[in-house]
Amino acid sequence: MNFEVKRPEFKSDIYNILDFGAKSEIGFNNKSAIQSAIDKCSEKGGGVVIIPDGYYFTGPIEIKSNVNLYVSNNAFVEFSKSMAEYPLGFVEYEGIRRIRAKSPITAKNAENIAITGGGILDGNGELWRGVKEFKLTKKQWEKRLKESPYVIEGKEGGIWCPTKSYYDGVLKGEPDYNKENVLEEERQYFDVYRPVFVSFVNCNKVLIEGVTLQNSPAWNIHPLYCKNFTLKNAYVKNPFYAQNGDGIDLESCENCEIANTIFAVGDDGICLKSGKNKEARKTKIPTKNVWIHDCKVFDAHGGFVVGSEMSRGIKNILVENCVFSGTDIGVRFKSAMGRGGVVEDIEIKNIFMSKIVNEAIIFTMGYKLVNIEDTKEDKIEIDMEDIPEFKNIKLDNIVCDGAKEGIKIEGLQELPIHDITFNNLDIKCNKDLLLSLCKDIKITNSKFITQNEIKYYKNENFNA
Repeated sequence: MNFEVKRPEFKSDIYNILDFGAKSEIGFNNKSAIQSAIDKCSEKGGGVVIIPDGYYFTGPIEIKSNVNLYVSNNAFVEFSKSMAEYPLGFVEYEGIRRIRAKSPITAKNAENIAITGGGILDGNGELWRGVKEFKLTKKQWEKRLKESPYVIEGKEGGIWCPTKSYYDGVLKGEPDYNKENVLEEERQYFDVYRPVFVSFVNCNKVLIEGVTLQNSPAWNIHPLYCKNFTLKNAYVKNPFYAQNGDGIDLESCENCEIANTIFAVGDDGICLKSGKNKEARKTKIPTKNVWIHDCKVFDAHGGFVVGSEMSRGIKNILVENCVFSGTDIGVRFKSAMGRGGVVEDIEIKNIFMSKIVNEAIIFTMGYKLVNIEDTKEDKIEIDMEDIPEFKNIKLDNIVCDGAKEGIKIEGLQELPIHDITFNNLDIKCNKDLLLSLCKDIKITNSKFITQNEIKYYKNENFNA
């Protein structure tokens, strides 16, 4: 690792939320007490704000500079949901200006901040999220219908909506963001604008350690434009059916460590992003210098994931010593025409996987492949900056007991996926390789156990 992740340091001064009027009491909103303790702590130069053992209901809170929010081992903090406490506002989501409700936990332009301890922070996500019918049992689906009758019909069954506001908002689609009064107009669809649970924007020296973060409305942890971010010894948890329930989406961040953390979530587990498409590329901040190690991912769409929002670039990443069990995909690189950006200089090693539903390893550009010559005939213009690129990626000592495909690579005719090296693979799968539109793919010292045979690749180069 050729970079240093600086961790925050705090004064020893203690601010107990009970001293600011907090109560471990059903129906009592502790937002004012918790925020007052945080504000006072920051104003006095920092220290530790303690949430002691007990149950605490609260509205959204903001972490301020030099504050360590310590959630005691037997503390359970549950966040509310209301239009009054979570107003709609403009945020950057996937690198694009979007409307979202205020996040339960926020920090912006803060330095030297932390959430630590051993307690539980619960985002009350079931109040926000819709649920796809095929992800539930019959009894679970019937229970949802008793809670709310609103269902949007889809190809794979219905999508249950927790409120009519959510139902109407989904059917209406994206608003016109150029309208002067768009925020006021969208208030009637408040419920559809689910926030990320923890939103840290443009912060430096950030630590999340020891706590359980669960039941998020959308993404669980979203650091954006942060430096020196550390997630360690934590438990990030969502129901497997949680729509957009990613564990962590590290976006356009620099010098970061994710370590010794368990992810059991409803979407991608550990995900690196850097914004989407041309609008995001106006800001030249890639995700770089990230060390991910000794983590476990269960029941996610992907164990370790890059993209599909990678338009500002992602580089200098080390992922090692991780276990992925029961995820849809193990190692997942995804993008599409229009994203642009370069993903490069990534090393992934000592990854142990079991019962992977689809691909053990996939590199995909996703969208319909487009040929430049065809677009000329159809008078469709392609900006070369819109073409994404995956290159200079190494995977070593990857073990997978069970997958549909071992390695799948599907690139673009305009720019094939290239210079990917696989070494010491031991994979049991139905199909070993599915390669298209790629070049300089090297596989050495590797074994694939398929349904019909055992295949060895001692030193092979592929161009497809």
